[in-house]
Amino acid sequence: MRNRVSKAIFPVAGLGTRFLPATKSVPKEIMTLVDRPLVQYAIDEARAAGIKEFIFVTSRGKSALEDYFDNAPQLEQQLRKAGKTELLEILKSTDMDSGEIAYMRQAKPLGLGHAVWCARRLIGNEPFAVVLPDDIIAADKPCLAQMVEAFEEKQSNIVAAMEVPVEKAGAYGVLDIKEDMGRIVSTKGLVEKPAPGEAPSNLAVIGRYILTPKVLSKLNKKRTGTGGEIQLTDAIADAREDGEEVYGFRFEGQRFDCGSKAGYLQATVAFALSRPDLRDDLWGYLNEVVHAEKAAQ
Repeated sequence: MRNRVSKAIFPVAGLGTRFLPATKSVPKEIMTLVDRPLVQYAIDEARAAGIKEFIFVTSRGKSALEDYFDNAPQLEQQLRKAGKTELLEILKSTDMDSGEIAYMRQAKPLGLGHAVWCARRLIGNEPFAVVLPDDIIAADKPCLAQMVEAFEEKQSNIVAAMEVPVEKAGAYGVLDIKEDMGRIVSTKGLVEKPAPGEAPSNLAVIGRYILTPKVLSKLNKKRTGTGGEIQLTDAIADAREDGEEVYGFRFEGQRFDCGSKAGYLQATVAFALSRPDLRDDLWGYLNEVVHAEKAAQ
């Protein structure tokens, strides 16, 4: 019997300090790209991949995130009374059914691996996805759906991967490549944030994973790694050393790092330009800015 992926973990316990002062009172995950929160993009991607159970690992100060997925009966009533059916449908698309979503607390900021470990009892002995809402991926077929197809074939750990400049490899987990088969890459291991000149490749892991329960068993050891944190990459590498296959997956699509201000702004512009209702006005403004810049030079 082939395993299927129906559960996903969303680690959202971070403080979002790069976006202060906004994140003093607003969780970073509900900051918006155009008119949808970052976390909504992540949820929609997971739903498109067949995920049925959504597990959020949160921390103190994230109540607004939990409220976002709740029903808003007064707002719905007002929209219905005003005949704003299109907005009502958009609002309803953000609701999560009872029992579909769960919240776990990460009491201390001990790293991504620790955040995933916090959800272990809800995962049990099943394969599961990990989705980092900071990584937004624009793609015709959602990235996680592409990865689920690869998992159904390989039935092994799959990590989303992309080429990065060699000088930036130290900011990522990096694959040690065994065989490059194009879209799929088999690995000898992974290295978390390698020192300059020590990266085994320039193929970096980004925020989408499909993992086996073996990785959770490795996280049980709570081994600290880079930065004194419990690194998910280390647990995946340990599972590989125990004989579990780990594959890198070159996804189709464009990734935006919305954990950085520059990446967040780039994503905002890109997603706005993809909207027919916004494209013309935004293009006009951007052209004005470019012409004004050239004139000033």
